[in-house]
Amino acid sequence: MEEILIAAIFLYLLSAAAYLVYFLLQRPLLPRAGLAALIGAFLLHTAYLAAAGIRLGHFPAANLRETLFCAAWAVAGAFLYVQGRYGVKVLGLYAAPLVAGVLIAGALLPGPPAQTTALFQSLWLMAHVTAVFLGEAAFALACGVGVLYLLQEKAIKTKKTRYVFRRLPSLELLDNAGYGCIVVGFALMTLGLITGLVYARAVWGRFWTWDPKEVWSGVCWLYYAALLHGRLRSGWRGRRSAWFAIAGFGILLFTFLGVNLLWEGHHRAFTR
Repeated sequence: MEEILIAAIFLYLLSAAAYLVYFLLQRPLLPRAGLAALIGAFLLHTAYLAAAGIRLGHFPAANLRETLFCAAWAVAGAFLYVQGRYGVKVLGLYAAPLVAGVLIAGALLPGPPAQTTALFQSLWLMAHVTAVFLGEAAFALACGVGVLYLLQEKAIKTKKTRYVFRRLPSLELLDNAGYGCIVVGFALMTLGLITGLVYARAVWGRFWTWDPKEVWSGVCWLYYAALLHGRLRSGWRGRRSAWFAIAGFGILLFTFLGVNLLWEGHHRAFTR
C-alpha cells in the first residue's frame, strides 16, 4: 500500500519537473512526458484510494490525512480533464506541484484508523464528498489559470517580459479555460450541496443544521454563482474574472481547512 503511494508521489514530482523544464526550455516532448508521468501517478493514486477504501470498509475521507489524499486525487483528475479539453500544457506547472505537495502533506500526517460506521458508508456521503472534491479541484485549477492570465496580460502590456509571453497561451484561451473550470466546478459544487442536504436529512433529521462548514459552503456557492452571473450578465471577463477566481480559491481554502480548525461542527472529524 505505502509503496503505491510513494510511487505516485515520485511520478507527480517527475511530472512537475518535466513541466518546469518545458516552461524554461520549450522542448515539445517535455509536456508529453509530464502528462504521461501524471497519468501514471493518477492511476496509482486511484488504485491506492480504492485499496484503502476496501481495507477500511468505508469511503477513505474520514480524517485529514485521507481528505488530503482525496483532494490531491481530485485536482489531478480535474487537470487531466482540462488538459484534454483546452490543451493548456503549461497549467501542469501549477497542477503537478500542487498535487504532489498536497499528497506529501497528507503522507506526513498520522493516520489513525477511523471507526467504520454507517456514517462513512452511506452512498449519499460518497456522492457528496466526491462531487465536492471534484468541484473544489476545478476551482483550484481556475485559480491557476487566473494566475497564468495575469502573468500573460502583464507580459503583453509591459513588453518587457517576452520570455513569459512566448511560454504562455493566448489570453482568450486562458479566459475560456478559466471560465470552463468555474462552470464545471459550480455544477459539481451544486451537486455536492444537494447530496449533502439529503445526507444530512437522513443522518441528523434536518436538511440544514447551521454547521459552520455548511454555512461557509453556502458562502462559496453564492460567491461563484455571483461570479458566473457577472460574466453572463455584465461581461466580467479577462482580468476581473481572473482576480475573482483567485480570490474565490482563497475562500475555498478557508472553507476546506480553516472552518473546521476554528469551530466545532459535524465535519470536524475530517480534519483530525
